Amino acid sequence: MAKYQEWIEPEGLLKIEGWARDGLTDEQIAKNIGISRETIYAWKKQYPDFSNALKKGKEVVDREVENALLKKALGYEYDEVTRERVFNEDTGKPELMVTKIVKKQMAPDTTAQIFWLKNRKPSDWRDKRDYSVEGAMNVNNPYNGLTTEELKKLIKDG
Repeated sequence: MAKYQEWIEPEGLLKIEGWARDGLTDEQIAKNIGISRETIYAWKKQYPDFSNALKKGKEVVDREVENALLKKALGYEYDEVTRERVFNEDTGKPELMVTKIVKKQMAPDTTAQIFWLKNRKPSDWRDKRDYSVEGAMNVNNPYNGLTTEELKKLIKDG
């Protein structure tokens, strides 16, 4: 069986998708498979199911990161749960029990907001602006056409 065959079967594609979802790069996935980076790029072009498995896995984790970035940019509430070891009289054994729940507020993160806006609305939030200037620029050079010797004489006489 050819090397690629096992990786375009459902089980192999599931592994590929999982590795991509776990955040592995194409190079790391190639190493897991036992092939070169060039081979993985060739397989992506040659086998649509292989390419789609990579895309599908990466899309899941990309969405998770986008959601986490947005959540951090906007701020959020969460419950801080404290657990302590307490003796359970029914079982006669110590066990972890929730002793306190405190609602906490995570403030919006300015850096996350800037990153989000620069990438989502670059025309409004980009640091570097592109300007174009049209027209001709005329330069009047009074020394244009003089030889090196003539320029040297002007400097010496000047």
